[in-house]
Amino acid sequence: MSDQFGHALARITPVQRAVSLGGSHGERRAPTPREKAAIIVRLLLAEGATLPVSALPEHMQAALTEQIGQMRLVDRATLAQVVEEFMTELEEVGLSFPGGIDGALSMMDGHISPTAANRLRRLAGASGKADPWDRLTTLPADRILPVLEVESVEVAAVMLSKLPVPKAAELLGRLPGEKARRVAYAVSMTGNVAPDTVRRIGLSLAAQLDAQPARAFDAGPVERVGAILNVSTAATRDDVLMGLDAEDAEFAEQVRKAIFTFSHIPARIMPRDIPKIVRMVDTAQLVTAFTAAQSHPAQAKTVEFFLANMSQRMAQSLREDMASRGKVREKDAEEAMTAIVTTIRQLEGAGEVVMNREEE
Repeated sequence: MSDQFGHALARITPVQRAVSLGGSHGERRAPTPREKAAIIVRLLLAEGATLPVSALPEHMQAALTEQIGQMRLVDRATLAQVVEEFMTELEEVGLSFPGGIDGALSMMDGHISPTAANRLRRLAGASGKADPWDRLTTLPADRILPVLEVESVEVAAVMLSKLPVPKAAELLGRLPGEKARRVAYAVSMTGNVAPDTVRRIGLSLAAQLDAQPARAFDAGPVERVGAILNVSTAATRDDVLMGLDAEDAEFAEQVRKAIFTFSHIPARIMPRDIPKIVRMVDTAQLVTAFTAAQSHPAQAKTVEFFLANMSQRMAQSLREDMASRGKVREKDAEEAMTAIVTTIRQLEGAGEVVMNREEE
């Protein structure tokens, strides 16, 4: 509706009759399109409507405001005719476009290549037609953080001042302590920064982000290796981590933090989520995993964590099945534990389970 309003407001044409608009008594002339737009906006504001005028280009907003300031009286006949014409124009709008390259790119997201999208953004920035902050404020924190870390304190302060408060708080919390304190102090010094300077900073930051090469993988190397080792056998996982320790101890430590196995469940999963997980896992796999885990102290804690946070009837039933299960082959045990871990990862991806980070 806001797009239709903007298009109709911009397209209404002069009526072919004499009216009295802002001139001396007796002066009658046809209103201009700008005057008609001012009449419509004035009428709707008087009725208490909330108008999407801010969605119009800034030069149109300025021209509209100036026109409203220049006008005085409009007779009822003129008002009725302008309203009728505007409603006709509004009803005839069958399809509206976003208006501007940023809106077009948002609409075409996923349908054109990242390379083409970045090239169009650079051209729009160079032409001075687009506001870079409209795009920067919508980017995820993970995309902005690398640029924020290498920028000067002053530029970082401007960036945080322009971003939504929740996102700015998240980014500030992820900066090193010393730089975070300096940036927070610099924010207090941004009151006198000129709008043109803020725009140039936005253009520079957008150019840096657009210059970053497209990523072939959504997740980083640590997350990818961790995800692979999550579903690998324990022997393979230990062997790979030992090799990583020899090659790059820091990378190996990061991978260890990214790994989530059956033994990590008590520390990473909230007790209230256990019933949801149990419902998604086959009972036979639960019995197999729990039976095998009883002979390993770390894994036995996971079994007790599950049994303590589900219905007592089901816990008792599982205990009885475990007692009659007999010895479990190592391969079957790992497959059953992997099935439980995979289910938890799927629930996390669907937003139904929230996993605690290792630091928490």
